[in-house]
Amino acid sequence: MKKVRTRFAPSPTGFMHLGGLRTALYAYLYAKHHDGDFILRIEDTDRERFVEGALEVIYSSLLSSGLRYDEGPDVGGNYGPYTQSERKEIYMEYAKKLVELGGAYYCFCSKERLETLTDENGNRKYDKHCLKLSKEEVEKRIASGESFVIRQNIPLEGTSSYEDLIYGTIEVDYAELEDNILIKSDGMPTYNFANVIDDHLMEISHVIRGTEYLSSTPKYNLMYDAFGWERPVYIHLPTIMKDATRKLSKRYGDANFDDFINKGYIEEAIINYVALLGWCPKNNAEKMTIPEMIELFDLSGISKSPSIFDDVKLRWLNGEYLKAMSDDEFLTRAKPFFEKSEVSKLYDISKIAKIIKSRIEILSDIPEKVSFLVERPSFDSVLYENKKQKTDATVAKQVLPLVLTALSEIEDFSNDNLFKTLSSLSETLSIKSRQLFYVLRIALTGLEVTPGGATEILEILGKEESIKRVKSALELL
Repeated sequence: MKKVRTRFAPSPTGFMHLGGLRTALYAYLYAKHHDGDFILRIEDTDRERFVEGALEVIYSSLLSSGLRYDEGPDVGGNYGPYTQSERKEIYMEYAKKLVELGGAYYCFCSKERLETLTDENGNRKYDKHCLKLSKEEVEKRIASGESFVIRQNIPLEGTSSYEDLIYGTIEVDYAELEDNILIKSDGMPTYNFANVIDDHLMEISHVIRGTEYLSSTPKYNLMYDAFGWERPVYIHLPTIMKDATRKLSKRYGDANFDDFINKGYIEEAIINYVALLGWCPKNNAEKMTIPEMIELFDLSGISKSPSIFDDVKLRWLNGEYLKAMSDDEFLTRAKPFFEKSEVSKLYDISKIAKIIKSRIEILSDIPEKVSFLVERPSFDSVLYENKKQKTDATVAKQVLPLVLTALSEIEDFSNDNLFKTLSSLSETLSIKSRQLFYVLRIALTGLEVTPGGATEILEILGKEESIKRVKSALELL
């Protein structure tokens, strides 16, 4: 059986679209599930779209996501170069061969003539004007230095048919296709030509890409057939939608991999969620490592319908990854977000990290979640009222003065000792410990909901600041 070789072929446009990342992921999983190779190829023939630094974005996004390619521009391989702009002579060689085979022809039409080729609906379609030129005339015009392009020769009649592993049999009438340009006037190839040449020469066995290429694949098949090459196996993927009517788009700020990293999502959660956008493993697993995905990946689990990007589910999944981290790993990941708050200058963030790890979903929640440690919000005594805990301002007036005295006498301000001491105090007061801790937490933070309990917050604030806050709370009663 032919070795499975898949590729991811992005254009260096400056960011990694989540749709592109999913294509890369599925190509990677399919290859590795079948003990094959995953190749990175840079399609940079459209120099107008090239963005400085974009290559580094592609490399870093794939590697930080865990998608390690076997061959590519920066790692080498036996089928290079892996950057299309370095393969210009290869494309021209094969374009000339395609002309000889009748699958393409030279076109010398001016821009002005092309602009006149519109139908009654204003649509442009080339009229094969230069197809009738003799070989001698073509050679003469090229020799004189006249500018030209090379166009594909699409049949005027007939229907193309091919099989896709997701969508089944796809048929397209040739009349719907145009003689697109394969080689531009500057000698550079278009995507329509370069992808075919590269996929064949790099022995790509399975082409995995979005459904937007379903209707153009017949053009590629005509070239494979003209050269006498074996067609690759096609796997087209459903679209990722922002909602029922809009595609996921950079325009809405929700399509860029780096944007999600900056928002506080972690790479493992993003790649895990992206895997679920169009694919459901047979065991219905939701939280998976890449090795687990490789083992489970099967095309039967890929849907034909578009996938809706669900921010809520991604947040939840990200939170599950945060909870599963060791305290040290979480602190390392969270540190840049702690540093966006004054809290990192005032307190030991390692202690804060321990109590907040299981209480956030994304790391960018941290500054807002810990803001009460920097400055306690002002609050009304009505906040002490809690029917479930059976507390109110009266209970606070009874408890807080004694808590204040106890705190001033405690030397060991560790969470364990604070919990033990204040629990004993609640027994002395003949109230439940949860009542004491509830009113104390309100006094310390001015918040109904906080990351961490009262004694955890006491340990973080320290003795001096804790006493100061309880005194301030008493003045409001």
